[in-house]
Amino acid sequence: MKYSVRIGTHTLDVEVDGNRVLVGGVAREAQLSPLPGTPLYLLLLAGDSWTVAVEPGEGPGRWALGVVGERVEVEALDERSGRPRTEAAPRAGPTGSRTVTAPMPGLVVRIAVAAGQAVDAGAGLVVVEAMKMENELRAPHAGVVATVHVAVGQAVERGAPLVTLASPEASG
Repeated sequence: MKYSVRIGTHTLDVEVDGNRVLVGGVAREAQLSPLPGTPLYLLLLAGDSWTVAVEPGEGPGRWALGVVGERVEVEALDERSGRPRTEAAPRAGPTGSRTVTAPMPGLVVRIAVAAGQAVDAGAGLVVVEAMKMENELRAPHAGVVATVHVAVGQAVERGAPLVTLASPEASG
């Protein structure tokens, strides 16, 4: 299956055929296995092992990936149809209210916002440490922080509400 994958400002052609992945014309052996009960996946790529945190993004085909303490936004489209390849991602509209939740159990180590604060799409909201990796959770859309549900030092479970954003219109 062929995909067009956008990572930040870069777009790559990716072809997946079993455990063989062709990225930008370079073939690599790859295997992706979920770690049950967590949003983590073990990626074996060309002999190297990576633990990847996966969080559904804003809309189908969009994902936030955490690798080695870095967080990247990814969009994968089926090259044949030009449509996203997943239906599992949330479909909240860009102006609706949305609660950002913990992608995995962890400890809240930093809160970058307060109730009533306006934020832009992609702004850092909360940092949760899990498995010795800090995961910065970002605003899925511009809005106003309606509620901060956690405190620094608080342990959270997967799916626990962290921050609720209201539409930007809620500020005025």
